[in-house]
Amino acid sequence: MNLAEHPAKTLVLRPAGIAVPEGEICTTPEAAAGAAGRLGTVMVKAQIPAGKRGKGGGIRLAANPGEAARAARAILGSEVSGHRVSAVLVEQAAAIAAEYYAAVLHDAASATSLVLFSGEGGMEIEEIAATRPAALSRHHVAGGEEFTREEARAMLADQNLGAEREEVAALLVSLFRRYRETDAELIEINPLARLADGSLLALDCKFILDDAAAYRQPELSARAAPEPRTALEARGAAAGLKYIELPGDVAILANGAGLTMTTMDAVHHFGGSAANFLEIGGEAYTKSEAALALVLANPNARSVVVNFCGAFARTDVMAEGVVRAWQSLNPDLPVFFSVHGTGEAEAVALIERELGLTPFDFMEDAVKAAIAAAGAHR
Repeated sequence: MNLAEHPAKTLVLRPAGIAVPEGEICTTPEAAAGAAGRLGTVMVKAQIPAGKRGKGGGIRLAANPGEAARAARAILGSEVSGHRVSAVLVEQAAAIAAEYYAAVLHDAASATSLVLFSGEGGMEIEEIAATRPAALSRHHVAGGEEFTREEARAMLADQNLGAEREEVAALLVSLFRRYRETDAELIEINPLARLADGSLLALDCKFILDDAAAYRQPELSARAAPEPRTALEARGAAAGLKYIELPGDVAILANGAGLTMTTMDAVHHFGGSAANFLEIGGEAYTKSEAALALVLANPNARSVVVNFCGAFARTDVMAEGVVRAWQSLNPDLPVFFSVHGTGEAEAVALIERELGLTPFDFMEDAVKAAIAAAGAHR
């Protein structure tokens, strides 16, 4: 779950004692002009859960209310980074002496939390890491451990911060504590500004909440920005299915998110391209017809691979749902099955009897056949 900039600043950074500019959310040019009249020179910023807003024309400087109104009029209703803008943040402009980058995120590769800092803020972190890796300081924190002021100081030793090193260290410790408190996957401040008086001010904030922890963070999850969805993705959500539309032509049905992603990887490995992510594990197998209809509604789909692997879940129960759905919908796309695990013999017999198809012994062969069939139907 992503928060737009304003709730991220007010709900995440301010409670941690991290200073942010004064600002107001506005939905009309007139409101933007009024906010600028109260705040002075302002930045007018599209409120969307995405980066690169400046490059997309979503951030503009306004020296007076008239300019703020014009900026808001240009931004509101426009599309920035794939999002339609319905609100802008009109925020007091800052006199910046230097820009830094600070973040805490989950690092899947090391299964730790990772604290990052760079003296070169205002840029994409990928660009900093690729072009000037020495400019990026890192510190890993294992699960359950704390991030101390001493560790922060040591992490910043090569950053040439001088007298402000202590204040930056304190901010990083506060940011890490807030990361843990909010069940975040990522908190990023870019840029973190040093003002002429030496104080620090967070000019932007990106926040991602761990979806699995949403129930523990009701205030944050309630303010999460809605994810942009295609028509098929919205249809899936309405049916209680997690469907992600992709640009490929091999449609996939599998039980469990892990197996679904493995199947997608196999499709890619053998030169194909997946048309969707959709898993029907757990209770979702009871929605087999809705799931299959969703997969078939993708106009790019040219073949279907069904991959079931059962341990506690019975593959024959899942297969029966898909077979009945296939008979009901009667699609003309070729379908290829791979079934293994609990109930495998019964599932194979059912598919052979009802559909006249023999499941493949290996997932790889089912995937290869689906890729070949998709190519033949282009």
